Amino acid sequence: MKLGIVGLPNVGKSTLFNAITKAGAECANYPFCTIEPNVGIVPVPDERLQKLAEMYNPDKVTPTTIEFVDIAGLVRGASKGEGLGNKFLSHIREVDAIVHVVRCFEDGNIVHVDGSIGPKRDIETINLELIFADLEVIERRIDRTKKMLKSGDKKYLLEIELYEKIKTSLENGMSVRSMSFTPEELQMMDDVFLLTSKPVLYAANVAEDSLSTIDTNPFVNELKEFAQKDGAEVIVISAKVEEEIAQLEDDEKAEFLNELGIAESGLDKLIKASYKLLGLISYLTAGQPEVRAWTIIKGTKAPQAAGKIHSDFERGFIRAEIVAYKDLIECGSYAAAREKGLVRSEGKEYIMNDGDVTLFRFNV
Repeated sequence: MKLGIVGLPNVGKSTLFNAITKAGAECANYPFCTIEPNVGIVPVPDERLQKLAEMYNPDKVTPTTIEFVDIAGLVRGASKGEGLGNKFLSHIREVDAIVHVVRCFEDGNIVHVDGSIGPKRDIETINLELIFADLEVIERRIDRTKKMLKSGDKKYLLEIELYEKIKTSLENGMSVRSMSFTPEELQMMDDVFLLTSKPVLYAANVAEDSLSTIDTNPFVNELKEFAQKDGAEVIVISAKVEEEIAQLEDDEKAEFLNELGIAESGLDKLIKASYKLLGLISYLTAGQPEVRAWTIIKGTKAPQAAGKIHSDFERGFIRAEIVAYKDLIECGSYAAAREKGLVRSEGKEYIMNDGDVTLFRFNV
């Protein structure tokens, strides 16, 4: 899963990126990997792995990972190449979802590019740049497809109809994700990588002292009202707090969060919301030499889930032996869960659930 962090200058985007990548690397004892200056891979926090590790005492524990891309260079006119516009647009095409950081705090020492705080205005600035970029792509598609009409293939007529429909919506200021499409239209759009088709999660960046008074923050309320119309979710974070959390040990983090009156870190909230946004779940494998989490799309069947481990597992799939994580922990061991009849044998049509502790049987 790759998440692109976007936002106007001075909204706390890079502070958040630096904090969560460092925090993630430290809290899960996972080697922080910097692929390039603005990309970081961090483990997905999952307390179930630690519980399984205590039960199985494996040589290693491997969480699933999430990739954050700090997408830089967005200014008004990015779609026309202003600032680092072209780099911004190429990076955003590669991500699965967009985390849009919106400034919801006042600070006279941090200049806002538009001179004042305005969540709705800030979002619309970025949305317009993405819409302009998509319009350019669609117009090129229309021109190219019209030339293909000479072949006489009717599929090109259907494609032009679709592209014209998208163009009209974009010209009216609508994002592609807000439009509805038939399964056939979605198939035609497979190789059209439009920026406004990406799912979006809004991150309201507030001051540290505002975390306990979110409901009375007018900027957060303005953002939530906008997001509701956009069908998007809002999480409230403080990039400065995340920066402080990144410096702490695990036990100190819990105490610090408790003092602030918040249940979980911004990183945890961000990852949970991202999983929900993309329809992802994790199943688990446990034993020697490894306890590990695997991310799949909700609705994935057992053979395809097995294929995440190795293509041979999918090709030679026989069955999956599964026990629910909760049942396994309550029983205290796999053998005890089996004795109670809680270990199930599932076939090729079984749809995986979040937290399934799984052993795949296969033969190739």
